[in-house]
Amino acid sequence: MNEGADALPLAELQAFAAVAEARSFRQAAARLGVSPSALSHSLRALEARLGLRLLNRTTRSVAPTEAGARVLASLAPALAEIRHAVDDAVTQAHTPQGRLRLSAPRAAAELALLPLVTGFLAAHPRMAVEVAGDDALVDIVAAGFDAGVRYGESLQADIVALPLGAPQGFVIVVAPAYLAAHGTPATPAELARHRCIRQRFPSGRVYAWQLARGGEALEVQVQGPLTLSDGALGLQAAEAGLGLAYVHTAYAAAALAAGRLVQVLADWTPPAEQLYLYYPGRRLQPAGLQAFIEWVRGHAPGRVQA
Repeated sequence: MNEGADALPLAELQAFAAVAEARSFRQAAARLGVSPSALSHSLRALEARLGLRLLNRTTRSVAPTEAGARVLASLAPALAEIRHAVDDAVTQAHTPQGRLRLSAPRAAAELALLPLVTGFLAAHPRMAVEVAGDDALVDIVAAGFDAGVRYGESLQADIVALPLGAPQGFVIVVAPAYLAAHGTPATPAELARHRCIRQRFPSGRVYAWQLARGGEALEVQVQGPLTLSDGALGLQAAEAGLGLAYVHTAYAAAALAAGRLVQVLADWTPPAEQLYLYYPGRRLQPAGLQAFIEWVRGHAPGRVQA
């Protein structure tokens, strides 16, 4: 075969198959939406590229040569597969179906994302959702995710973001037995003499507790004998009397109500933080992602969790 076969344009192959199957340049041109002269030019270019005559044609008739018939026998099923793959992709792009991959911090996945996903799957039975809980700042495009969840301060400038539910509040909690033994901190400065349960992010950074009162805001780098990678584990450690923990209000609600934990420095409670669903652009979104975006807009709770 001619060296030009290494770079065969799909359009020329489609043109040949259409003419060979219709046995007519005019009918094939109408099917492809081009002029007969443009189709004839494509066929001549393909034959020149291959160094092979594919069609015998006269002013009255067109028919594949023996070589053309062999090419058509293999080419027609391949083109049908390509059309099927393209049609399937278009159908999926316009119908909510397939898999949606979401990346979120572990606490956000549990407290805000999972309740929305549960309702979304019930409403869209042809969808599947994969939620990856990861406290690292994930590059969702490089990692193959459709969308992600982050707090507002860590959002990139070149993405589209949508508020995801109510802002999430934080509290400092401790077991009553710990306070009986070590006293109660009355100011942020007094945290320095207490055992605090710290959290380390995947980046290696230890989280600084965010405190605020009135117009004053503080970041306190606490110290303590226990460092964890998960806020929910910090809650368990606090209930065990190991020290003070800085956790999501929603995580601590049951333990506070039951008296297993108490809140300290309540007047320094930081403002709630807004979570966002973010994704890399507005144009030509897959139907599954677009459906989830609309679901979030219509079903994410708006009540602030203090």
